Amino acid sequence: MPLISIVTGTYNAAATLLGNLESLQNQTVQVEHILIDGCSTDSTIDFIKRYPSPLRRLVSEPDNGIYDAMNKGIKLATGDVIGILNADDFYADNNVLERVAKVFDDPEIAACYGDLLYVKEQGTVKESQGTMLTIQNINRKEQTFETIRYWKSGPFQSKKFYWGWMPPHPTFFVRRSVYEKYGLFDLDLGSAADYELMLRFLLKHRINVTYIPEVLVKMRVGGVSNVSFANRLRANQMDRKAWAANGLKPHPWTLWMKPLRKVPQWWQRPPK
Repeated sequence: MPLISIVTGTYNAAATLLGNLESLQNQTVQVEHILIDGCSTDSTIDFIKRYPSPLRRLVSEPDNGIYDAMNKGIKLATGDVIGILNADDFYADNNVLERVAKVFDDPEIAACYGDLLYVKEQGTVKESQGTMLTIQNINRKEQTFETIRYWKSGPFQSKKFYWGWMPPHPTFFVRRSVYEKYGLFDLDLGSAADYELMLRFLLKHRINVTYIPEVLVKMRVGGVSNVSFANRLRANQMDRKAWAANGLKPHPWTLWMKPLRKVPQWWQRPPK
């Protein structure tokens, strides 16, 4: 099976990082985990150092945001396939990366993606009154999650982009050779950097992508681009720049359909 590299950007992520680390350590295939930390001031670094893994690499230095951290991690990756797992996200089960690796047994496949669950943790542990979180006191808390949204991606068709579709980025796995050929995240695109990258790979350059019809990642709620109407307008503007950056022209309704496609996710539920 191809070696998979997973990139995680962290900054003061102690309250949620343990789930990420356990999720990766429990996978049934060998994983290279690259953590790019933006000089955290909480116990994030302590967590990472006290939760060792043979193929883990840690860089802690100032950066220019989450996509800059992702770019640094991609440049350091040695695996054939690269995925991104945010510090507060985790894989749906211990076999996710094994299923992903099997997809890439086919040399014609350049990328894959799956479904995503947005979840809300019940009783999140927080640092307070100067008390540093420890691995021990988080382990004493039983974590339970409520499903908030179910993002069912569906099979790939390039025309779907014109109707506001995109794959959920945390479930998006790409061969390292694709990054080397077509480039990394564009930091000028802000919150639309992942959208632009998928437009570039899937719509502009038409790399060969396949869909895994299963929930691959569970993401804690709280996306930056959807916090307010003003943020949604700014996100819409950046989405337009993402199309223009690739010499592509959306339909008049494309970028308004993009947030509207999320509405059914609130009442859909994943198969048990």
